[in-house]
Amino acid sequence: MQTQKIKKVLIANRGEIALRIIRACQELEIKSVCIFSTIDARGVWVRKADECYLIDGDPIQAYLDYERIVALAKEVGADAIHPGYGFLSENPDFAQHCIDNGITFIGPKPEHIALFGDKMASKVAMKAVGVPVVEGTDTPITDIAEATKIAKEIGFPVIIKAAFGGGGRGMRIVKKEEEFASMFEAATQEAKRFFGRGDAFIEKYLSNPRHIEVQIVADKYGNVIHLGERDCSIQRKHQKVVEIAPSPRLNEEIRKELLRTSKKAMIKLGYESVGTIEYLVDEDDNFYFIEMNTRVQVEHTITEQISGVDIIYRMIRIAEGQRLPFMQEDIKFRGYAIEFRINAEDPKVGFIPSSGRITRHLSPGGPGVRMDSIGYKDYIVPSNYDSMIGKLIVTGLDWEGTVRRAKRALNEFIIWGIPTNVPLHRQIVRDEDFKAGIFNTTYLDHKLPTFTLDALHDIEEDESKEEYIAAIVAALKQRGQ
Repeated sequence: MQTQKIKKVLIANRGEIALRIIRACQELEIKSVCIFSTIDARGVWVRKADECYLIDGDPIQAYLDYERIVALAKEVGADAIHPGYGFLSENPDFAQHCIDNGITFIGPKPEHIALFGDKMASKVAMKAVGVPVVEGTDTPITDIAEATKIAKEIGFPVIIKAAFGGGGRGMRIVKKEEEFASMFEAATQEAKRFFGRGDAFIEKYLSNPRHIEVQIVADKYGNVIHLGERDCSIQRKHQKVVEIAPSPRLNEEIRKELLRTSKKAMIKLGYESVGTIEYLVDEDDNFYFIEMNTRVQVEHTITEQISGVDIIYRMIRIAEGQRLPFMQEDIKFRGYAIEFRINAEDPKVGFIPSSGRITRHLSPGGPGVRMDSIGYKDYIVPSNYDSMIGKLIVTGLDWEGTVRRAKRALNEFIIWGIPTNVPLHRQIVRDEDFKAGIFNTTYLDHKLPTFTLDALHDIEEDESKEEYIAAIVAALKQRGQ
């Protein structure tokens, strides 16, 4: 198989992931091209790209009109497209359209994107290659009578999931039979609104599980490695809030089996590029496949920190047709890493998304601190997109030290002008259960009522301190000092 050096990459995305891809391109000495909507014109990633082009019209459709995006790539001489995450990243038609137009798609083969985009088909495929799955339906359901019958056979509690979507949309947990009909109707309507199809599937609901995922990297020659696991159990309304690598309390034998099973499945399925296999691990340490994401994950950063592998860099090299330059035994994991998603949302009023101007921005720094962010002073956070504006990543040699470093970094972090979830993260790192590594997917359900989330407290404290310092400086100037 021949290799083909990529010369120019069009990034079909926005925000911090666009900036992350630009940085990888710079290290590879590849030209980067950004597209942007009218409201993203002041985005930092737009300034950093070698070339940038406005896609006018609807600010969402700017990043979804793949025929227009591919046509622009051809027009500006881009020979590859990186989809990032979200938007078109798991659209097999987009991937195929790139290929049909002679443009390298930096990601998996369209058939794998299609397979794992269909949760029913992926569940069947993974079961066939020896991966444990949760008991439930193997085909999508739209008929409420059939769905009710299946739910009763599985036994309550059950979980309803959108068959053609993710991110917690179209998902409902049903604990009692009498609640099922209304919950099924709500789930399928939400799925139809967000994904265009209301098909759902039903599974046995596992109480208090941990959400563990495995990072896979595979080239075009059948070489597959894993980069360890991440614990994504700390969630709010099925949306990840904090991610950790490796999982602090995962049984070592279970870890080995989880990683071995994941790698073996990808070899059998002939997977290429990077991907993340997601599992639920129950209270008895049994693990079950739930889905696979055929793209780079938001939380890829923490895997990079503990493995030393640049995942975006490697995606591009694989797309060029290059072999993996290392084997499994060459990957040496070191320490722990925690990622805190920094969202523009107000903790005091149910975490509703916020927008507006950032009036002051100071990122934390120091040893073991990484900040992937689009925030800066005077940046206006739009209301049209996901509320995440950055990611704070901290790394340490041991779990206790990493948590202490996270506490220090979060205390340094200043964002004024809009509410953010930074106060929530400060509460989490002070919590005794978190410090002990004890958490599952219900962690925030139990902890949020006990947390103090006054988002104004830190601002008021810092402002009064700043006024005090300013007064001292003014007095010294009057004295001629």
